Amino acid sequence: MSDNSTDFTITGHWINGRTVPATGQPIPVTNPATGLVIATAPGGTPADVDAAVAVARAALAGWAATTPQHRASLITDLAAQLTTRAEEIARAVTAEIGAPISLARAAQAGLPPMVAMTTAGIAGEIAWEKEIGNSLVVREPVGVVGAITPWNFPLQQIMTKLAPALLAGNTLVLKPAELAPLTAGILAAAVAAAGIPDGVFNVVYGTGPIVGEAIAAHPGVDMVTFTGSTAVGKRISVLAAEKVKRVALELGGKSASVVLDDADLELAVGKTAETAFVNSGQVCGAWTRMIVPVSRQAEITRLLAAVAQEFTLGDPSDEATRVGPLASERQWQRVNGYIERGIAEGATLVTGGPGRVPGFETGAYIRPTVFADVDPGAAIAQEEIFGPVLCVIPYEDEEDAVRIANDSIYGLTGAVFGEPEHALAVARRLQTGQVDVNGAPFNPLAPFGGYKQSGNGREFGHLGVEEFTEVKAIQR
Repeated sequence: MSDNSTDFTITGHWINGRTVPATGQPIPVTNPATGLVIATAPGGTPADVDAAVAVARAALAGWAATTPQHRASLITDLAAQLTTRAEEIARAVTAEIGAPISLARAAQAGLPPMVAMTTAGIAGEIAWEKEIGNSLVVREPVGVVGAITPWNFPLQQIMTKLAPALLAGNTLVLKPAELAPLTAGILAAAVAAAGIPDGVFNVVYGTGPIVGEAIAAHPGVDMVTFTGSTAVGKRISVLAAEKVKRVALELGGKSASVVLDDADLELAVGKTAETAFVNSGQVCGAWTRMIVPVSRQAEITRLLAAVAQEFTLGDPSDEATRVGPLASERQWQRVNGYIERGIAEGATLVTGGPGRVPGFETGAYIRPTVFADVDPGAAIAQEEIFGPVLCVIPYEDEEDAVRIANDSIYGLTGAVFGEPEHALAVARRLQTGQVDVNGAPFNPLAPFGGYKQSGNGREFGHLGVEEFTEVKAIQR
């Protein structure tokens, strides 16, 4: 098995367009497929955050004074720079989180430039100024944005925040996930090559309790945007509340795929399994609860068992691999514990299961796992597992299905399968930020974000850009 042992070591933070030596203890980066340390990242300190925030604040006035069209042209150049670095990005993500190289190329490296391009493309469509009666209503940048991003789609999650924040005229201080920091350095080089001024984008590496909390609490940070767990999101909200600063949160999910009586079962099974198992199930918007008619549960679970076998485990650097390891040994322990708990709570194990996978004992591998007969109140049906675990929950009638789907502290995404108009009617009743009907394609301009404890604020498209603006009314 390949260890992807290319030296990815990061030599320092990126502040004011240059590499700045770190003052904290270095953080090892481990390949989850092999358990080998493949890189080190700097361990940041509050002093490093102070330096980055000061630079971002100094650069703010000049950057905010440029036109949206000028900023859009530089974001377009950034997209081109990332495209030229696509293979480097893909291999870095495969090495640090175990994403299969085919997925890394298509999504981990492919989505960030697409997000940059689509964001730049709407610069002329946003109402930066508009007349309301005798008022001129203007949108202005919030200021210095602190961005704290997760490890599952490391560069994609950064770009989802960076592109709209830049277009709105903000400057940024980024803390990438310590588990997956490698692409942040590639991005910094691309930002510089695109001609974005020094100080507009800054990177401070480090841990959440040290660097993340310093960013969230910093008096010079005007807004914090965070993607990650609900527990950490709550902590960030508390820290930011001291200064009453803007907070945008994209948090956990336990999304439902509702299968109606008139659904195409093969389509429903194929699409649901794909979201549940892709990236080893480490996707916040994964449909991990499949809510099915009780009379058709047996048929659906037979289909799921067959489809799950197609998600073969393998070396993530192998082009044929569909499912790599989880991102870390800690993540393996968490997901394995949930699978064991599901069995103990009486759910029917359809395929997969706990324990090390024969032939992959040294890596953080988990089999794609399907449970049937899951009680809607069980831990595996209520708590975010963040692994390749799909729960099949039977329902008696449509009202029961909607009740089960909405019986969650989360509300991030979801799906409904059935006759199109029927499915649309049910989709309207789900308490969630996005719903796909019959596996509709991804729309990079549609707003993405959650209800309830899945967060607040929206990403992508017009609303994603407006999230990073303040609104001023000038009466005249």
